[in-house]
Amino acid sequence: MPSTSSSAPSSPPIAPALPLIVGMIAISFAPILVRYSNAPVSVQGMYRMLFTILLMLPFGAKQVGALRRISVKDWLLLGGAGVFLALHFMLWMASLNYTSISSSTIILVLEPVFVMIGAFFLFKDRIAKSALLGMAIAFAGVVFVGSADSGVSTDAVKGDFLSFLGMLAIVFNMLIAKRIMTRVPSYLYSIIVFTVTFFCFWAYNAVQGITVIDYPPREWLVFALLAVIPTVFGHMIFNWLLQYEKPTTVSMTVLAEPIGSSILGIILFREMIGTLQLIGGLLVILGLVLYMRAEATTSAKPRKDDAASNIAS
Repeated sequence: MPSTSSSAPSSPPIAPALPLIVGMIAISFAPILVRYSNAPVSVQGMYRMLFTILLMLPFGAKQVGALRRISVKDWLLLGGAGVFLALHFMLWMASLNYTSISSSTIILVLEPVFVMIGAFFLFKDRIAKSALLGMAIAFAGVVFVGSADSGVSTDAVKGDFLSFLGMLAIVFNMLIAKRIMTRVPSYLYSIIVFTVTFFCFWAYNAVQGITVIDYPPREWLVFALLAVIPTVFGHMIFNWLLQYEKPTTVSMTVLAEPIGSSILGIILFREMIGTLQLIGGLLVILGLVLYMRAEATTSAKPRKDDAASNIAS
């Protein structure tokens, strides 16, 4: 199959900052919506994917030709990305049953470190010293926020561990995405991966004998909002940006999620944050700004490895 990477656009049609901000705000609502639902996380995840797929289908008529050109190897990679995304949703959403919104989302900020390591070994991506400084400041902020937690219960430790495993799963998802999205359009990537994720949840519910029908209207509203807000305006935007940005750049946006989610947690669930958490949050924002500025400067310069790379959430 002839490669389509040469025809991929080198820069997005709009400034990356705008979709990044929209995506960061959108994903901040994910833990809030999960908390509002009383349905099993596997049911939430299944309908989140199903409703997202239904929303995307009307826009897929022009993609039939590209669908036929996907190689067997890329189909396998797409399947793997879908499995890892299902694992991410399952593990991370389950973590919210055991630990606080802030603790669960804070752990997700480890994602850029693992993505950066993976991208370095797999794609030869480099990172500027000023970007490393921004990352260091951001993670210092995470330490402040984490140290503010008083006492750790067995349930909290279990929730933190589930969130950590969910973070690792999304790292593999992003690295797979970056490898194939020079050959597969972002729309096709998203709808295929979401479909695989849907069937993973469906199979899990079927095997476990979990009901997927008998839920009140409030739950169906939450399912729909999970599809529209954090998925369409969050994950899909990030998938689209992976065509133009390095995986470390996109993954750094998760640093904003604990801040947005914690603020929403205060307003909606009265999960108050202390002084150390506030200081940590400000450091996270500062580090994120420094990192993004450094990455923007680096991206503006031609990289020797771009032409050789045939390559993310």
